[in-house]
Amino acid sequence: METSSFEKTATRVSTVSIIVNLLLAAFKFVAGALGHSGAMISDAVHSSSDVLGSLIVIVGVKLSEKASDKDHPYGHERMENVASLLLAGILAAAGFAIGKEALVSILDGSYRTAVSPGVLALAAAIVSIVVKEALFWYTLINAKKIRSGALKAEAWHHRSDALSSVGALIGIGGALLGVPVMEPIASIVICLFILKVAVDIFRESVDKMVDHACDAETEEKLRRCAAAEEGVIQVDMIRTREFGRRIYVDLEISADGSLTLHEAHGIAQRVHDRIETGFPDVKHIMVHVNPAEEAQR
Repeated sequence: METSSFEKTATRVSTVSIIVNLLLAAFKFVAGALGHSGAMISDAVHSSSDVLGSLIVIVGVKLSEKASDKDHPYGHERMENVASLLLAGILAAAGFAIGKEALVSILDGSYRTAVSPGVLALAAAIVSIVVKEALFWYTLINAKKIRSGALKAEAWHHRSDALSSVGALIGIGGALLGVPVMEPIASIVICLFILKVAVDIFRESVDKMVDHACDAETEEKLRRCAAAEEGVIQVDMIRTREFGRRIYVDLEISADGSLTLHEAHGIAQRVHDRIETGFPDVKHIMVHVNPAEEAQR
């Protein structure tokens, strides 16, 4: 089976993420060891853990692109949402870990006895922020392009790593300036931000797994598209549901009650084809034709 452009894009972006994260983790570990920075070594471990997130995206996207079968007649698109949920969990765990370490550091006063880091660790933090922020935008742009929730979650995983490096940068800078408490305080703020993003990704993924309706703007566009077809007197009802990144539509239209069954079917078929052509995200649409009342003609 030919690989879809969706799967190709998601796999390419995740592969780039894996390579960059492995190189970045190695660089930060060396910089942390030579620069006597425990924060930078911890940041290196965080970067290496991001590889797991990228692998989850690759597997989730590949499974979501499997063709429909007897047991799964509607396809496997929701497997991508499962990947998004896993990434939301990983993101939340990373946020909790950052916050817990910072809180313990403040409560037991261990930040006061930390070894003063060198300038190399400071430089490594800056490099990490730039690289991870670039990865964030690269991944997010492609996620929006192919409407991938899993890839969007991975993008925010990169942003969480960049924010972790911001905390390390503040901590290293604070230590060099004689104010080491700056790092745990910054880390707590970053922790709250990461947890907020994790909750948002979790809610969005759950919505797509429980047949959440499309936004009002998309439904209105679908309604106008159907109403514009010749022979449609009005749109009586429209229901939508998100299935992974795809959309299912149930539509009822009114047509002249005196038309033959063949003519009414032709109108429904043209509405069906018009919407599927004009809205690539629509995987399937069911069109039901009602006979219009005499007063509506």
